[in-house]
Amino acid sequence: MTTNRPHEGAPEGARGTARPAPTGPQPTILTGATVVLPTGTVPNGRVIVEGTRIAGSAPEGAPTLDLSNHWLVPGFVDMHNHGGGGASFTSGTVEEILQGVRTHRLHGTTTLVASTVTGDMDGLAQRAGLLSELAEQGDLAGIHFEGPFISPCRKGAHSEELLRDPDPAEVRKLVDAARGQARMVTLATELPGGIDSVRLLVEHGVIAAIGHTDATYEQTAEAIDAGATVATHLFNAMPVLGHRTPGPIAALLEDERITVELINDGVHLHPASLQLAFHHAGGGRVAFITDAMDAAGFGDGRYMLGPLEVEVADGVARLVEGGSIAGSTLTLDRAFKRAVTVDRLPVEDVVSAISANPARQLGLYDRVGSLEPGKDADLVVLDSGFEVRGVMRRGEWLVGPPVGPR
Repeated sequence: MTTNRPHEGAPEGARGTARPAPTGPQPTILTGATVVLPTGTVPNGRVIVEGTRIAGSAPEGAPTLDLSNHWLVPGFVDMHNHGGGGASFTSGTVEEILQGVRTHRLHGTTTLVASTVTGDMDGLAQRAGLLSELAEQGDLAGIHFEGPFISPCRKGAHSEELLRDPDPAEVRKLVDAARGQARMVTLATELPGGIDSVRLLVEHGVIAAIGHTDATYEQTAEAIDAGATVATHLFNAMPVLGHRTPGPIAALLEDERITVELINDGVHLHPASLQLAFHHAGGGRVAFITDAMDAAGFGDGRYMLGPLEVEVADGVARLVEGGSIAGSTLTLDRAFKRAVTVDRLPVEDVVSAISANPARQLGLYDRVGSLEPGKDADLVVLDSGFEVRGVMRRGEWLVGPPVGPR
């Protein structure tokens, strides 16, 4: 806060002299919108932005911005994203990676974890070093290693020749290469070394995620007891839910310790599967992710996902060889709109799934994930049809803002 007190040590005679006007950030009051807060939805609410943060109060006469007939929600948090804007986080240059990050920011994702795909260990370690630099300077929220420690039976769009068992020593190599910026590692925990690798990740403060797995119900429960806390894109790349062999899906849905990722693009999940996940996990344990690849926000065409060629047609990405779904072209604003308008989920639950829950799981909820004083001024303005009309990140408008009622 800027004050009018003289500088300490100023001569007594200087106290009555004219002082320069305050030069610090001046608050702006965002008014009129329907604001989604952790305590509930507030019609005609207000949020105060001061500099890069959300403030608790503003002086009388502070400038206001009228957001009537809009929704005001926290910036989106994507904990599983491989690229966008034509750029891959696994193979792109620094400028290409930043272009991918900017693409997703324009769609409301103000916090993004960069995910890699399966590659050789030396290449992944080198990539971790590059991505960690971007995380250290605040462009990324960390690194997620999806592969190579996954099941060949459930490999999806990962190169089978490069897959390996989760040897704790090799898992540690990637964590060390990330220089404190590793946020999550996806593992097929039923493979040799899987449980020991979960314990190693927990010891180093890294999320152990169960995914691309052929585990049984019992094996999955063992991994959860060892410390795994995330289900990587639940339902996808794992055995189906069976009445005699419930497999990993039942274990992951029923355990309160697990946050389940969902790709809500209308391709990866049937609406009934999404409803099943929300019914059993509740609004507090679902995290919407994009699992986006290069084509997100860019367009159809041919792309590379690691060493594998992908054809994107009508917004759906599939491997050229074999036809497996290869990530998505989703942006989180589309996931938000679909959840409300197609799946008919309460807006409060959608905000939890797209902002608060992933922020909590990543250990970032003290800074992002909700519109509370002291947190980063990351927010999204949506119109009545849930289209993005404004995006603010750390107090700077990247999209908009909309001006006046619409």
